Formats: sequence, C-alpha cells, structure tokens
Amino acid sequence: MEKREDELSKESGKLRQFLAAMIVNLSAMSYGTMIGWQSPSAPQLQSSSPPVGSVPMTDDGVSWLSGSMCLAGTLTVAILLMIPNKFSRKRMCYGLTLPLAFSWLFIIFATNHTHIYVARGLSGIGGAGVLFFVPIYVSEIAGDSIRGFLASVMTLVLNFGILLAYILGGVLSMRVLAITLLAIPVLYLVAFVFMPESPVYLVRQNRLHEAARSLNWLKAGNNLAVEKTLSHLQLEIKESAIARSAKLSDLFKDRATIKALIISLMLFCGQQFGGIFALISYSETIFKMSGSSLTPNTSAIIIALIQFFGSWLALVLVERAGRRLLLLVSASGMCACHCAMGAFFYFQDQEYNVSAFFWVPVTALSIFMVVYSMGLGTIPVVVVSEIFSRDVTSLGLAMGMLMCWMCAFIMVKVFSDLIVLLGTYGCFFLLAIVCVCNLIFCFIMMPETKGRLREDIVDELNGKSKTKQIKHIVAMDSEQVAHV
Repeated sequence: MEKREDELSKESGKLRQFLAAMIVNLSAMSYGTMIGWQSPSAPQLQSSSPPVGSVPMTDDGVSWLSGSMCLAGTLTVAILLMIPNKFSRKRMCYGLTLPLAFSWLFIIFATNHTHIYVARGLSGIGGAGVLFFVPIYVSEIAGDSIRGFLASVMTLVLNFGILLAYILGGVLSMRVLAITLLAIPVLYLVAFVFMPESPVYLVRQNRLHEAARSLNWLKAGNNLAVEKTLSHLQLEIKESAIARSAKLSDLFKDRATIKALIISLMLFCGQQFGGIFALISYSETIFKMSGSSLTPNTSAIIIALIQFFGSWLALVLVERAGRRLLLLVSASGMCACHCAMGAFFYFQDQEYNVSAFFWVPVTALSIFMVVYSMGLGTIPVVVVSEIFSRDVTSLGLAMGMLMCWMCAFIMVKVFSDLIVLLGTYGCFFLLAIVCVCNLIFCFIMMPETKGRLREDIVDELNGKSKTKQIKHIVAMDSEQVAHV
C-alpha cells in the first residue's frame, strides 16, 4: 500500500512539474507569436495603404523588423551576463516578459514606423529574457527523469506561437492580431503568480524553509523526496560554491567548463548558420517552383506546421533516442537537404530542364524543417542546461544565447548579399558545408547527457572515466532530485 502511495506521489509530482513548465512556457508562446507576427503583417505594411504611416515600408525597412529584434536580443543577453545568481528566477521570468506585452501595445497604438521598430526591439528584449531564464527555471524545478522532456517543451510551444500568429494573421488585420495575441502574455502574468520559486535559488539564498515549501509543492507532498532533494542541493551548493555570484572568468576555471562553453557556442552557432533563415526566406519561392497555387500565407502556415511537428518529435524522442543521436541525425539531414536544394538551383541556373524534378525543392524543404526542429532547433537549449556545473549554468547559457542572437542578426542582414555574391545554389552548398562541420563537431565533442546526473557529465568532460548512464528504472534518487 505504501509503495503504491509512493508511486502515486511521484506521478503527481511529475504532473505538477509539467504544469509549472507549461505555464512558464506561455512566455515562450508569446515570443513565438511575436516572431510569427512579421510574416502576415509585413505585406500589409508594404501595401499602398499601410495600416501604419503614410508611405509603404521598404524592403530594407522590413529586414529591420527582424534585425531590430535580433540586435535588441543581443544587447539584452550581453547585459544578462552581468546579472549575478542572487536574482530570483521567478522575478526575472516575470520582469523580462513584460516587454512582450508592451511590444503588442506599441503595435496596437502605432502611428509611424518608428513605433513598430520600438515594438520589435522590445520583443527582442523579452525574447532574450524568455530564452535565457525559462530553460534555467525549468531545469531547476524538473526531476532527472523528465528533465529533457520538459526542457524540450519550450521550442514546441514557441513554434506553436509562430503557427498561431500565421493562422490568425491570415484572417485578422495587423492591429486586431496584436490585440488578440496580447492575451497570451496577460494570461501568463496572471497564472505564473501561483507557481513556486526555484528551489535551487532558495537554497542558494539559504532560505531553506521556503525551499522545502517549494519542493513540497513540486514533489506533491512526498516528504522523503523533499528531504533527499533538499539535502542534495545543500551539499551540491556547499561543494561548488554556488552561493557566490559567478564571474565570466569562471567559464575558464577547468577543462570541463571550457569544453562545455565550446559546445554551447558551437551548437548555437550551428543552429543559426545551419540554414533555417535561408529556407524560411525561400519557402514562398520553393512552393511556387513546385507548381503550387497556394498563397504566401498558406505556404507559411504549412511550413510552421511542419516545424511544429518536428518539435513534437523532439519532445517524444529526447528521452528515448538521446540528445547526441538527435543532433547527429539533424545535422546529417540538414546537409542532405541543402545539397538537394543546391543541386536543383545549380542545374536550373545552367538552364537545364528541371521541370521533372519540381518536387525536389518542396520535399527538401519539408524534410529540412522536420530534422532541424527535432535536433538543432530544439536540443541545444536542453544540452547547454545540462553540461555546465551548477554554479556557471546561467553564464554558460547566456554565452550560448549571445552567440545565437549575434548569428541570427548576421544571417538576417547578410544573407541577401551572399545570394548576390555566390548565387542561390552557392549559398545552399555553403550551408551544406556548415552542416558537415556541425556533424563532425557533434560526433567528436558532444557527450550523451540523457538520464545522467550533472556530476557524471562534468566528470566525463574533465576526462575522467565515464560513468554508466543512470537508467530511469533504477535511478530512484534521480527521479526525486529536482535539478538539471
């Protein structure tokens, strides 16, 4: 009887952790809708009778809709690098989501293009906060057995937000769309009030009574699990000196941390330079080449659906196939798709008759979106939250996010120039080379982190003998410990 009650308590605790993760990820959904807003709204801003301003927005102006978001995100992450661990995870998740709400208000009441750019900048600030603090919060409330699953939720929910904006944008005007999507950050700000603070943060602040209360909620009243988790966190913090604020120099303190930093930077660099921007930019052209009569917005919705499906696959497979395998499959698939696209555009440029192969571009595009979303689009955040020691996880993730935003900004502003310089087929072959580099890097450097305690992963990166992966069916403590 007691054993059954213990099992029910564990399952109830997992459900509570899932609930907390879903609510905090409403902020990611809000950021996703802001990303998706541009696709249906840009044509309206460039129309002869724009909803904002007296003149249509230029192509360069439209490029700055993305550019201003990326630039603001880069600057925000640079500032977050200087924020010490003493700040509450919950408060930071709150504070850095407010810009997303204000960005919608700027769009709703915009009278000129400057207001739109300010709105996009605010969304970049909020997006940077979401991508930085939500993974940390989730990793600090989740048990090991569902850690990867909950960490993958963010990308799935973010892609759902993009899809939602595409669908609603096809039937609503720009301002009505903004009013509708404002409901998501408002709902988040109300619901997140009832979620617990990170127990890791509370232990770090020596607020043990509050930490026990937080764990009691997350563990559904399982007193034994609460005691074990609290003792484990106290010991971990004492041994790694997490109580102090980490400095940038701590990222170079030992071999494991340096290797983790390199992995973090390279994964996010590969994510952005792997070609996602190029494929999204060319999606409308690719659908036209296939002979489709779909409208641009319908094409965008199809792409978003495929991307959402890929994110769902990652959610299903991350605790089964493992992180490393998904990254290897993703990089391989992306490379193959770029090669297929490059070959098609090359023969088309050489004036060969490629009409019999009209299906190649749209097939390659669809496969690319799936393999990207199930691997490089989702897994880097999961991995980076696992490979650093607890005291520098925030800094390591911030450095990865900084690289991500910088690379995204470069791709947004430089890709059109690369097309002029190398030609369309040349760009796709270049992206294929980048994916090969990603594949080689992941094969050589990337450890498998599925089902393993943080100490095991750090020991492996330090060059110590590998410890066996902890299987969920025998890792009783790992199911009870709420850490990354």
